[in-house]
Amino acid sequence: MKLHCLNPISKFGLDLLTDQYEITDNAQDAEGYLVRSASMHEMELPEKLLAVARAGAGVNNIPLDKCAQEGIVVFNTPGANANGVKELVIAGMLLAARDVVGGIEWCKANQDDENISKSVEKSKKAFAGYEIKGKKLGVIGLGAIGAQVANAASALGMEVYGYDPFISVNAAWMLSRAVKHITSVDTIYQECDYISVHVPLMDATKKMINQDVIASMKDGVVVLNFARDLLVDDEAMAQALESGKVRRYVTDFPNPNSVKMKNVIAIPHLGASTEESEDNCAVMAVQEMMDYLENGNIKNSVNYPACDMGVCRMASRVAVMHDNVPNMIGQVTGTFAAQGINISDMTNKSRDKVAYTLLDLETAPTQETIEKLRAIKGVLRVRVVK
Repeated sequence: MKLHCLNPISKFGLDLLTDQYEITDNAQDAEGYLVRSASMHEMELPEKLLAVARAGAGVNNIPLDKCAQEGIVVFNTPGANANGVKELVIAGMLLAARDVVGGIEWCKANQDDENISKSVEKSKKAFAGYEIKGKKLGVIGLGAIGAQVANAASALGMEVYGYDPFISVNAAWMLSRAVKHITSVDTIYQECDYISVHVPLMDATKKMINQDVIASMKDGVVVLNFARDLLVDDEAMAQALESGKVRRYVTDFPNPNSVKMKNVIAIPHLGASTEESEDNCAVMAVQEMMDYLENGNIKNSVNYPACDMGVCRMASRVAVMHDNVPNMIGQVTGTFAAQGINISDMTNKSRDKVAYTLLDLETAPTQETIEKLRAIKGVLRVRVVK
């Protein structure tokens, strides 16, 4: 099976590939794409492309709906870069509390002062700050990154409030007991000294930090955005920074507006820019790709449902990707029955408009059977996994 790398991928991931795989420079000849930041929206996707694995969490560079309709599974790697982002969030909080950046710039500006050691004592009061211990931090979104930020801040002596109406069982287990789970996000807005946002960008969350929300916050609050640029209304934030309502805005997504704002600490999207994060993302992306290509299993897909039937022990395994409509399973199983093929195991999962059916068969299907499946209205792709 041939894979194509749209971006350089860590060797720790590529080294996992067995001799069943070949890395090709020809994108049109690949069954799988490994990608980081390269945009795929204008790409012509080959018919043989089966899967795209994004070595990272965000997938705004991938045409998800188009891939779903063409039967192409898109994976991401949630949590693989969580520690790297968490550490930078903590660093951002400390930079906002202590004017370290201003102090460094002062030292650079006065590097030719032969009496800088004495000058420091007179000037350093301009850069005095605050300690974060004992301050209240509100974490909005308790996924892989948010939970780690909450736990780390709690360990540093902060009083941590966490809000996530959709928190997973796994995330809840990982959360420190010291973190207070809040049922209303308004509590965080009204009571916290620091607010860190860790939610995906959707229509419901776009500009969630807006004029009305900022007005409900404490005076002198610090807002940290290491999730997505458009979660914050730039115009409202600029006004809040100018008035002092927001003391500091720390963002990992500089744009033409935010970089010019007063009291902004803009970081050039370094959240996951660590060697460890890149290695972890590459390893997870390759593992997801291999499990899908070899077994038909889907884990951490952003456009198809999760599905895991382990390793096939029967004569054959067939994957059918189709529209999520009534009577589809009946047509699929009926096609095998008409050919005298017994189904030993099967699972069907749906996600929004698409669904995924994985079937283990006691005898291998003929090409004629596969073509009959493909002819069913609403079937997007049929793949003989084994």
